Amino acid sequence: MINFDSAAPVRLKGVGDGFWITLDPSHPEEVLKSEIDKVFRNLKHLAINASVVIDVGDAKGHDDLIEQLRSYIMATFEVAKVSKPPEKRSIPTERIRQRDLSKGWNHHRSDVLMLRGIVRSGQKIESRKHIVIMGDANPGSEICAGGDIIVLGRLAGRAHAGFPGDESAIVFALEFRPTLVRIGKAAASGIDEEVRIKPEYACVENDGIIVKDYMKTNPFRKMPWPEAI
Repeated sequence: MINFDSAAPVRLKGVGDGFWITLDPSHPEEVLKSEIDKVFRNLKHLAINASVVIDVGDAKGHDDLIEQLRSYIMATFEVAKVSKPPEKRSIPTERIRQRDLSKGWNHHRSDVLMLRGIVRSGQKIESRKHIVIMGDANPGSEICAGGDIIVLGRLAGRAHAGFPGDESAIVFALEFRPTLVRIGKAAASGIDEEVRIKPEYACVENDGIIVKDYMKTNPFRKMPWPEAI
């Protein structure tokens, strides 16, 4: 790790495959550029193709200065990229992540119901949270979940997700052929009987249920961090 005088207007340290520049934005831009020149001269060839982060600490309103210094570093030194520090996670989100990491998902007690096998005609499966079925749900079967319904096979029975009123839930199947779908209080029956052997899911939009191609509009893409459920 490379460290410089903590009292300097520009301080640099090695982080991973790049460098972290901490600077005092109260100094004039030309002074900061001069100091950046000094630290990069000390780096010599180590800066080539490196990633550089510019950090002004808790100081606010210095976006123009950061952009000027970013452009200057990119144009002057052979670095790969220059960026701001990643945004700090919110306290609630960080607490959830630390909780999950400390407990481990292997020891997490969950109300999610996971089944392996065929749900046959006349059978009803219920859970107050999510339901995951590794198999088919035959015509005449019924699945009711407080959250999502995930069928890793053919769904040909009745499905009610988000019971009783959660319209953010989804119904997903590798082969989507249900006779009736309910999500929260929205319902759709007689869904297109055309055979479509591809992953699809139903969701609520504009107070109605629509079916989407999972490969084109993955509903889980907006969930960057796994949370224990």
